[in-house]
Amino acid sequence: MLSPLIWLPLIGALVIGLVPNLSAKQAKLGAIAVSSAILAWTAVLMVNFDLSQPGLQMQEYHTWIPTLGISYSLAIDGLSLPLVALGSLITIIVASNGEVGLKPGETLQRPQLFYSLLLIVNSGVAGAFLAQNLLLFFLFYEVELVPFYLLILIWGGQKREYAAMKFLIYTAISGILILAAFLGVAWLGHSASFDYSDINTSVLPQNVQLILLTLVLIGFGIKTPLVPLHTWLPDAYVEASTPVAILLGGILAKLGTYGLVRFALGLFPETWKLVAPGLSIIAAVSILYGALSALAQHDIKRMVAFSSIAHMGYVLLGAAALTPLAMVGAVSQMVAHGLILALLFYLVGLVESKTGTRDRDILNGLLNPIRGLPLTSALLILAAMASAGIPGLAGFVAEFLVFQGSFSTFPIQTLVAILGTGLTAVYFVILLNRTCFGKLDNYTAYYPRVKFTEYVPALVLTALIFWLGVQPTWLVRWSEQTTKSLVTAAIPQVEQVAFNSVDRS
Repeated sequence: MLSPLIWLPLIGALVIGLVPNLSAKQAKLGAIAVSSAILAWTAVLMVNFDLSQPGLQMQEYHTWIPTLGISYSLAIDGLSLPLVALGSLITIIVASNGEVGLKPGETLQRPQLFYSLLLIVNSGVAGAFLAQNLLLFFLFYEVELVPFYLLILIWGGQKREYAAMKFLIYTAISGILILAAFLGVAWLGHSASFDYSDINTSVLPQNVQLILLTLVLIGFGIKTPLVPLHTWLPDAYVEASTPVAILLGGILAKLGTYGLVRFALGLFPETWKLVAPGLSIIAAVSILYGALSALAQHDIKRMVAFSSIAHMGYVLLGAAALTPLAMVGAVSQMVAHGLILALLFYLVGLVESKTGTRDRDILNGLLNPIRGLPLTSALLILAAMASAGIPGLAGFVAEFLVFQGSFSTFPIQTLVAILGTGLTAVYFVILLNRTCFGKLDNYTAYYPRVKFTEYVPALVLTALIFWLGVQPTWLVRWSEQTTKSLVTAAIPQVEQVAFNSVDRS
């Protein structure tokens, strides 16, 4: 049941890219059709997913290169399913709105190549979330590198060449470190294959485990990204076009956090406990640095980019704490942050396309109907509230679970994270006060009207953020059993009291 998630977008990409002389409309309709099929198939998987099972489900296994220990091994569990669903949703949003962020009169250049690369990205990311062989995961992990490089380079802003090359170098280093760690795990552990279920790191001396774990942490820390490995992110997010920024923030960063939980924690549970205090400090620094940096930005797209660094810190803090609540919160934060960041980037793209600027000091009065963007502004306010962790929205649920689960283990780091949430509210209040409110510089500036079809993706994301905020069970139910098994693998004697509190919620 899982292979269609990989091969369907790949076939669609080949058809759209290789059929000659497709019009922009035909290429877009093809991408929408393929991404709709992917989303529908994901819904089928979610209906057939057994929530009571913590382990892998719907497994597929085919021998590929047995002499090298490489197999085509796929499976899904409560860690990967929410992220696959997130990727499917983000893909159809981008496919149906590839022109978002363009100025009036502009058209999407080279649409066939754009939509083909979009579907290749979806295929690679889905494959990475589903792969149960370390080298198969690495293959999918690297597959999305070139498409993202081209998406930034071709459709990016003025400094796109610099941003794309920086992204390529950082991501390549990330891949090299991860590959070195995977080879070391299999070779030093004398494993006959690279299948995840066959890897046993407990036979390795602890100092060797520590070295391999460090490689994995740095590799996925670059992709997440975590301070001080984050410097590629602001350039890539800002220079990328709006649809590509949505892909980067909504999908790509989640590969990093997924890798931290699946491979760093999953393969090295005992050693993870040793490095967890240091990871919690990195998480706190990332949260504080991201929030303070966002506070200093005048470009609202750059502000959202730095806010992403802070919010990824919440995921690391939850994973480092290794309590059931914190782990559920970490996975929930991946999903909630993907939805919120996609909404923020989408709205920033709308504002830029209609007003021609992203400078918060130039924009003013967008909520005033005289500007013609009151609904855009209202949605931007709600997205900011969700990012700031206001109760009733998805961001609050995820952050509250992380804070509640982490405080007993890392109280100081958790307090720093809570301070970071406060700073998030501060810079978003400043942003909204100057852009949506504020004194009008003139009463005649009426920006181009936003079509209803342009609002649809934002309304869908807003509805999901609101629904998951008032029905948090729908956010945590998918990952609860799997995260519980990850925690008990590292701390077998973990108390289940915290889980009971989740059940009651």
